[in-house]
Amino acid sequence: MGSRGPARTPTQILKLRGSWLANRREGEPKGDPAAPHCPKWLRKEGKALWKEIVPQLAAMGVLARCDRNAIARYCQTFAKWREAEEFLKEHGAVYPEKDSQGRPIGLKEYPQAAQAVRFAEQLLRLEREFGLTPSARSNLVVTRKDSGDPAKDRYFGR
Repeated sequence: MGSRGPARTPTQILKLRGSWLANRREGEPKGDPAAPHCPKWLRKEGKALWKEIVPQLAAMGVLARCDRNAIARYCQTFAKWREAEEFLKEHGAVYPEKDSQGRPIGLKEYPQAAQAVRFAEQLLRLEREFGLTPSARSNLVVTRKDSGDPAKDRYFGR
């Protein structure tokens, strides 16, 4: 049986939000902060997204090497979602359903329409996990690091 209630927010996300709860948590395992390597088996669109998203997640400080599979799922789901959306763009969401004599009796939805919706919902859940939506990011508070150059820091307000 699973845990009750919503999933626990990772401590790193709580720290970025400036939450007092982050200081009360002890003993939470921390992953290697190095960026994970892109799996070779990802689809072409998934690999392109990987190259785009991993540096952004690393810069946000919410990425660990052990997140590889979660990011791979996100990239793979994104590729499948794009494939379904391309099909719908070309064919539309519905097609005419015909009886045994070939006469149209109504419209039927392509399976890709339901797939696109399902993939979009999965993507949104994963995006929230990594802080990739505007509302998820609005809860994050990022502290800027000094660059070491006083002139640069003064110019950029650090």
